[in-house]
Formats: sequence, C-alpha cells, structure tokens
Amino acid sequence: MKLRQAQRKQAKIKLALQGPSGSGKTMSALLLASGITDYSNIAVIDTENHSADLYAHLGEYSVLQLSKPFTPERYITAIETCEAAGMEVVIIDSVSHEWEGAGGILSQHAAMAGNSFTNWSKITPRHNAFVQKMLESSCHIIATIRSKQDYTLTEKNGKMIPEKVGLKGVTREGMDYEFTVVFDLDISHYAKASKDRTGLFMDKPENIITPGYGKRILKWCNQGTTLDEVIKQVQQATDVVQLRDLLTTYPEYRKTIEPLAIKRKEELNAAIINNTKIGTNGTGKG
Repeated sequence: MKLRQAQRKQAKIKLALQGPSGSGKTMSALLLASGITDYSNIAVIDTENHSADLYAHLGEYSVLQLSKPFTPERYITAIETCEAAGMEVVIIDSVSHEWEGAGGILSQHAAMAGNSFTNWSKITPRHNAFVQKMLESSCHIIATIRSKQDYTLTEKNGKMIPEKVGLKGVTREGMDYEFTVVFDLDISHYAKASKDRTGLFMDKPENIITPGYGKRILKWCNQGTTLDEVIKQVQQATDVVQLRDLLTTYPEYRKTIEPLAIKRKEELNAAIINNTKIGTNGTGKG
C-alpha cells in the first residue's frame, strides 16, 4: 500500500442517457457525440431494430447492427470492432438488451438449471466483464438505457396502494454508478444530470442536449496528463522505483506504457552492469 498525491489525468468520457421510449436518447447521443468528434469518427452499436439509421441526415456516422442473442460477449466484441476501426466515440444503443433482451443476462439466468441464487455467481462475472470493457475502452462511450415507471407500495387506510416513484433504468441495479455522467431524459427530450463527476451539469436547469454538451465534455476530458507525457516520463526514468510508480499512477495507460517500462528497466540494468565492469578493472578488458 502506498499513498500518492491525487493527480488529474486525461480521460475518455463514460456517459449514460436514460429515458423512456420516445425521449430522444439516440438523437441526443448523436448530437452530444458530434461535439466530441466528427460524425465520421462516431459508431453506433444499434440493438434497437435499425433505429440508428433514422438520423443519417445528421452526418456520416457508422452503424454496427447488433442482433440477438444480446450476450455480454457479443457487446464486448462489438465495442472491440469499433475500437479496431479507429472510432473515437462509441454509442451503445442500448445497453438494456444486455440485461433484459433475448439472450441477455436475465433470460440466460432463467434458463439455467439448479439453484437460482448460486447461478448468479456464475453469470454475474459475464455482466461485469461487459461493464469493465466499457470503462476501460480507449473510446469515449455513450450508453443509452431504457427506463420505465417504477412503483412502490404504500399503506393508506389499511390498504397497500402503488405509488409512482420515478423512472428506473432497465439494466442491473446500480449500473448508473459506473458512469461519469448520467442524464435523465423526459418525454419532451429535456435532459437533467442525475449524476455528474465532471461538475459541469449537476444542479443545472433541464435543457435539450446539443453538440455544445459534447464540446464541454471534451474540454474536461482533455485536462490533465496526456499519454505522450507519461511515455516521456517512462523514457526518462532513472530507476525501477520510478517505473513502478508510473505504472501504478496511470493504470489506464498501462497497456501502452508497460512494454516501454520493461524496455527502460532493461536499459537501466544494462547500464549498471556496464558501469560495474568498468569500475572493477578500469579498462573493461579484465
């Protein structure tokens, strides 16, 4: 265990748009994404029966049609396909099918034989792997989540009466905690932040999402230490302790910098061996 000073790094936004059918989740996602990058660098993973094609007039974005079964593994493969194509923003429209769709987590759990509680320990890691893939993706991720009216039972005059308590996302409980920003959309397409780690939108009036939202998010993401700056620190490290600290401080860059850190460690070790030989005999000839 080691304490270190908090340090802001450049980030890729992980954002969710949550709302009922007709609230404009797909179009809002596209408009927001267009503020982050050009439409040519946007990909939509479409599980909503070709709904992404309805907004082709907005720009030349790409569509990956994802059909059933909506397993976590197929979602992961779809994200990896977009990453390999060099996309900067991936819109997953929607993640609800992974949970409640044909072949999704709930249907797979229902089809499993044996103890229902025990079966969750087998299937939950698959859902977690999908969530982790979104969080660790090299792309900006915008996920849409279907929502439906949620009710609670309240006792009145000795009777249990159902009362509306707001909208609930059709996905695993607590999924919204995984995202940096969550916007709740109403049927009039107005968005309000229900979670916001950026501090840009929380407690602000409801409004319709525009490309300006994406521009503000991109500016926030670009504040902090860049990958190029971290690579330079690795190449200039003077001992193994510094290399280890860099790997710990920037886990999101580990896949890129770890091979460079290993190479730098080998260079440092070679320099130590060479200096030792020279110091022993003065000439290096024995």
